[in-house]
Amino acid sequence: MRGVVVRGVGAGLAPAALFIGMLTGCSSDPEPEADRGKPAGGAKSAGEAAATREAKGAAKGGTVGGAGSPCALPVSFDLAVGWKPQALKDDPEFGLTRQGPVTLVCEIDAKPAGNIGFLRIWTGGRSGDDPRKALEAFVAEEAKDRDEVAYAGTKAGEYAATEVIYLNTNEFLDAPKKERAFAFTTPKGVVVVHLGGLDNEEHEGMLPAYELAKKSVRGA
Repeated sequence: MRGVVVRGVGAGLAPAALFIGMLTGCSSDPEPEADRGKPAGGAKSAGEAAATREAKGAAKGGTVGGAGSPCALPVSFDLAVGWKPQALKDDPEFGLTRQGPVTLVCEIDAKPAGNIGFLRIWTGGRSGDDPRKALEAFVAEEAKDRDEVAYAGTKAGEYAATEVIYLNTNEFLDAPKKERAFAFTTPKGVVVVHLGGLDNEEHEGMLPAYELAKKSVRGA
């Protein structure tokens, strides 16, 4: 799955049940922007899950985005131990490095740390662009069922941001799987940080590294 963004509609697990489970793992920092109704106990469960992840944390193993980094980015943030960044170039012939208004510029591999998946960094747009709208366009190419997408306001380090949790549903998957991303706007445009994973178990295992990246975002 390295470097490839897949799209389409898939089938397998009962989507509604799986989506309820994925909400349990989302961050509880912001109040939701109320796109979808959620069970009354969901916020508490999400908070407990987020607190557990925060307690475990992810040890810092380096940074990406600053001077001398493998990826030139508008911002920098911390990487978990073992995660390896690699710069990517746009490939207009195949269109695999563009999604919505942003272009894939950096891929951070979790395999050296023992997981199968990536943090992918996408950039594009202009200063002043709405990160929520950029994120909606980003997700629209993967999440065909809008009832299984949840947005919330959050913080990415020093930046106001929007976060989304959704199910990736495409014809190349045996079953829908969890995805999440956050987006924020810098003076150089929008940045989207996306976490996927081989499957839901791998996705959950990489959440501490995702949370470390989110809370440590700062100007490059």
